[in-house]
Amino acid sequence: MIDLTPERVAEYLRRAFGPGAELDDLGAIGTLDKQGIKRFGYGKPLLVRFRVDGEPREGVLSVMRGDKYGHQFYWDRAAILMFQFETSARLPRHVRPMALGYVDAHSRLVPVAEPCEFFIMNEKLRGYDYFLDLERISGGDYRPADRDMARALARWLAEIHAVKKDDADLYYRHVRNLLGASECIMGLVDEAFPHPCPFLADEDFARLEKRLIDWRWKLRGFSHRLSVVHGDVHPWNILVDPPDAPQRDFRVLDRSRGEWGEPASDLASLAANYLLFGLRMNPEAAQPGALFQGPFAELWNILFEEYLAASGDQGVLAAIAPFFVFRGLVIVSPEWYPDHPEAVRRALVRFILRVLEDEAFDWRTPGRYLEPCDGGQA
Repeated sequence: MIDLTPERVAEYLRRAFGPGAELDDLGAIGTLDKQGIKRFGYGKPLLVRFRVDGEPREGVLSVMRGDKYGHQFYWDRAAILMFQFETSARLPRHVRPMALGYVDAHSRLVPVAEPCEFFIMNEKLRGYDYFLDLERISGGDYRPADRDMARALARWLAEIHAVKKDDADLYYRHVRNLLGASECIMGLVDEAFPHPCPFLADEDFARLEKRLIDWRWKLRGFSHRLSVVHGDVHPWNILVDPPDAPQRDFRVLDRSRGEWGEPASDLASLAANYLLFGLRMNPEAAQPGALFQGPFAELWNILFEEYLAASGDQGVLAAIAPFFVFRGLVIVSPEWYPDHPEAVRRALVRFILRVLEDEAFDWRTPGRYLEPCDGGQA
């Protein structure tokens, strides 16, 4: 609830409409009943009567109710209100918006005038992109510090995932977004691949999506696993200190897709990139029957061993497959990664198609997910 007073509304009107704005009356919609004005809340709109340079005006002041349908957080509701402010006047017969604003932590009403685009300014962090380490390793320069960094990343994931929340609806939302959001699986299928696709037929995309529906219903039973997540852990969102730094550390950028979710999403994101760099370093490993081995296979093993030991979460292996599909679609996409050798791209396709077959992911033998599927796809 918001502590609202006529003085705060009057101040807002002056900021939004200029110094000639004056508040005349304020109260519950339809009655101008002054009772309850102080505790203004969701679903309780207020009628505001005011003048601007002597011209009388009326408006309805309201905020959006939070609910479990994708509106749990104020930034969800802000997106809806910004959409309404921008588009309502363009629709014939629709109510016209008068002003857009937000309520700050002190219950002050702050106008947002003529928004076009939003921006954020973050602190400047030290370090360089982690993918540069992976490129160095690909060139044959593999160091003990690289093993230490994989262990540190695994322990950090276990640490953040240890914070749990009892909110099944948020977990369902996370899974729902994984499948249907425009920047997740179905969005990637539509936008990040040509159709027809030379290495994955449209019928295979359709079968993949149908199989994921089964996994959606399986994951509904895992809502107790809701945890703090980063949402986009990959080597381009991690800044690391040089390998020879006295106390080497890392920092992360660009948290995405919500504060709460399934821990497997973060683990799959980082592991998939070790797989990608391993296959690119040694394209022979992408051939059916070949072993996944070398420095990136070792980093893969370190990541899983350290994470499972630090978190104690064996259940992550039963939830991770659909998140591997998402990350697999990202790294196999010719739009995002146009320069993959053909063998590497087809190996990643096999991984995507096979990873959903097991009830629990077998991280110790990732090479078996690179084998051809029944029917010989890829």
